[in-house]
Amino acid sequence: MTTTTAAPAVRFHGSVEEPLRLTVAQLRTLPAQRVEVSFDCLTEGEQRHGFEGPKLWDVVHRARPRIDLRGRKQRLRFLLTVTGADGHCAVLSWAEIDPDFGGQQILLATSADGTPLDGAGPQLVVPADRCGARYIGGVTEVWIGPAPH
Repeated sequence: MTTTTAAPAVRFHGSVEEPLRLTVAQLRTLPAQRVEVSFDCLTEGEQRHGFEGPKLWDVVHRARPRIDLRGRKQRLRFLLTVTGADGHCAVLSWAEIDPDFGGQQILLATSADGTPLDGAGPQLVVPADRCGARYIGGVTEVWIGPAPH
């Protein structure tokens, strides 16, 4: 008997109308951006890589966040927590990905240096970061919700 391993999937949940689970193959069907980045890695020094995948902004909208997009100040309260298979976690503000504010081209990469990430899972890519700490590999979940106040 052969066993099959399910492809890694990213769970989008929290304050959303439509929680999602998307594999790298499903993410690859979305419009993609390509970025060339360099960042400092604590253990390996300067890194230079090319990544391709959909913008996090575009993917998150498929889950239909419970945010009034007409209210700018309300949007500033929202956060995204991105977690990798190894438990590494990073927090992004909604304003970082929102085109009305920072509008950064943050990606959920489906390939790195031309190599598909189907087996490992997508990678969070934050091109504006000089430090590689938020380049999370094997992303397993993205939580979306308001910051506590």
